[in-house]
Amino acid sequence: MNNINVKVEIQGMDTSKLPKLSQKEQMDMLRRIKEGETYLKDDFVEANLRLVLSIIKKFNNRGENINDIFQVGVVGLIKAIDNFDISQPVQFSTYAVPMIIGEIKRYLRDNSAFRITRSLRDLAYLISQEREKYVAEKNEEPTVEEICKLTGAPKEDVILALDSMIIPMSIYDSVYNDGGDQIFLVDQLKNDREESENLINKIAIDQMLEKLDEKERVIIERRYFQDNTQIELAEELGVSQAQISRIEKTALEKLKRRAAREE
Repeated sequence: MNNINVKVEIQGMDTSKLPKLSQKEQMDMLRRIKEGETYLKDDFVEANLRLVLSIIKKFNNRGENINDIFQVGVVGLIKAIDNFDISQPVQFSTYAVPMIIGEIKRYLRDNSAFRITRSLRDLAYLISQEREKYVAEKNEEPTVEEICKLTGAPKEDVILALDSMIIPMSIYDSVYNDGGDQIFLVDQLKNDREESENLINKIAIDQMLEKLDEKERVIIERRYFQDNTQIELAEELGVSQAQISRIEKTALEKLKRRAAREE
């Protein structure tokens, strides 16, 4: 980590106390870091922790310790700082988001290895035998409950054993074949770049909406992301459609002015 001394505790973090830098301030600080003022790196990392926090929310349902994921995200942020080319016409956040996501994904992949015990292998073999007998006799697949009865094993162990029996597929395995025209598993996988770009756009939109007041933000979100009509919003909020229209127009003008300043 290039001797950086950032240590962050996510629990109880008060994000309102995190420093904020304008786009120009960020680029100026990055330039100084690249020119040798490495002591500024700690401050730059701290100023970009909101970016890491906004990303790790997407990984909050993986059963992993969120503090660990946050620390991994900070590692990705530091790598983005080290590798960012200030001569390129791109915002730092646009460059950093995919690197942070990639670092977190590698961590989750490397720490999700499922080790199969001997007893689990034995149970999987027994399940395989009992399943074959069941299918031969009844011409249908047994349910998990029926497998439990056949093997005498608890449901949790049966589910783990069934999972261990799943054969990993190569991304180049054929998943469809129609007269010689094959579709491979790799063709069906989600494009990580597209996913990262969508997340970047979402983060950018969230940052823009933070500049609106509460009523403006609610109306923009409901109008453009939940497809509510002005009439529906007027009825729900107890105001006239004309008021909704005025608030929406004002909010859009604010967003346009902010976007113009950041170009």
